[in-house]
Formats: sequence, C-alpha cells, structure tokens
Amino acid sequence: MLVKGWMSSDVVSVEEETSMMKASLLMKEHNIRRLPVVRKGKLVGLVTDTNLKEASPSKAISLDIYEISYLLSEIKVKELMSKDVVYVKPDETIEFAAVLMLENKISGLPVVNDQQNLIGVITETDIFKALIHITGVYSGDIQFAFCLRDKPGSVHEVADVIRSMGARVVSILTSYDLADEGYRNVYFRIRHMERDQLAKLVDILEEKFTVLYTVKESLKKVADRRLHRD
Repeated sequence: MLVKGWMSSDVVSVEEETSMMKASLLMKEHNIRRLPVVRKGKLVGLVTDTNLKEASPSKAISLDIYEISYLLSEIKVKELMSKDVVYVKPDETIEFAAVLMLENKISGLPVVNDQQNLIGVITETDIFKALIHITGVYSGDIQFAFCLRDKPGSVHEVADVIRSMGARVVSILTSYDLADEGYRNVYFRIRHMERDQLAKLVDILEEKFTVLYTVKESLKKVADRRLHRD
C-alpha cells in the first residue's frame, strides 16, 4: 500500500516568516507537535513543539508579560526550524515510511512530490491504521501462527486444509525474522468459526503442521480494556 492512500492532505503548515507565537498557537489549536515550514509551497524545514519550548524565555528571566509577548512575536520560525527534514514521497510504500520513522525515532513525516511541494503528512497513527487494514483483524477474529519450511507450496498446503473445513481466510502474513534458517513464520487470520468446528480445525492443523499458536479474540473487549483500580 502506498503513502498517498493513507496520508492526510489537510496539512497545517507555516511560512518561514511566521512568528514563534503564531506557530505555538497553531500547534495548540490543532493538537499537533510539529509544523512543516514552506516557502511558496515547497518544504524547507520543520518546527516542533520542542523547538518552541527551547526558544521560549526562561521563567527565571525578569520580563513582564508584554515584554515576553513582544519577544515571541519577533522570533521567526525560520530561526528555530530544522532544515534537516526526513520526508517521504506519495508513491512510496507505508512500510518504507514506517522504517523512516523507526530509524529516525520520529512519529510523523511530511509528504512531498518530485518538485518538493508539500502535499500531505503521514503519522504513526496512519501507519497503525494501515497495519490493522492489512491484518484484517476487524474481519477475522481467529489467527493461526505456523512455522513452515521455506519452500514453494508450503503456504498453499495450509490454506487448502483451512478452506477444506469451510473457513474463510482474511489475510496471510509471512515473517523470516523470528524463524530458523530454512523456515518462515506464517500467520493466517480467518473469519469467525463456531467452537466445535474450530476445535476440529485446530486438531487437524496441529497434526499436519507445526502450529505456534491459535488465538481467538473479540474486539468487543476493546471498549472496556482499562485497568480498573479500587
């Protein structure tokens, strides 16, 4: 899946000459922690709430509220912004965007086109939404994990058994990172099955394959998943 399918095109940004005070107010108003800085629509920098806090006058400074307001209105975003901005392009994958965020320890990326025009932003929340979409967790409440030999047809064999029991596969995901050499971990998510049918399917799968786990989960629990203290 591509970034352009998950990014937000409704971007809050500022120009270089925007005052620090206005940038701070925009962040509070929109409940965001970073603002892309543009020059005639092109991305030239990024200012964060940390930049603004570090530039704010210390409480130890003996200035009255009017003097502080004046200072904040005089400092421009271009004096605070970072010019070393990590960005992503709309036709790159969300997986690539996730790697950029992870490797750079950031929670969002500006999206720019080939002309460096700012056209959107993608955040870790957008990545989470895409991940949920890929896994199919809203459509299937049962997941099987298998350790399979890394050979052609191994996934197809499992799928055939699952379908032979009337189960409907929602998603199939594969990972090599946690598997031994020559093997891979494969995760099948299927739609709801009645308890008896599911038990029969589990027995057959465990007889034929190496099943790492079987999980049946209800999203009805999400709304009440809170730690209740006395």
